[in-house]
Amino acid sequence: MERKPYPSDLTDAQWRLIAPLTPGVKPGGRPRKYDMREVMDALLYVDREGCSWRALPHDLPHWKTCYNFFRRFESDGTWDSLVAALRVAVRKKLGRDPTPSGACIDSQSAKTASGGA
Repeated sequence: MERKPYPSDLTDAQWRLIAPLTPGVKPGGRPRKYDMREVMDALLYVDREGCSWRALPHDLPHWKTCYNFFRRFESDGTWDSLVAALRVAVRKKLGRDPTPSGACIDSQSAKTASGGA
């Protein structure tokens, strides 16, 4: 069944970039019920709209499935891998060194212990 796209849905180019970084099916497990792209679209929908998991639209994968993938990605490092790969891709596209050599932290944003010298 074809559904209408949401503004948070991945484009084909975005999906081609991150699809290889998403985990495959676990060995010995049963086949997936939902397409991984649909699951990622659902995760991005929750992020963009700020809704609760149970408020996911019914044309996206079941909320519990999406929540379980979110937690799995958090624990197995998938999110970290995605962010690192996207950062490298953006820096290369901008003609910069793929790995940053330094960072700046604004003292107003990074709170420290009170009373420090």
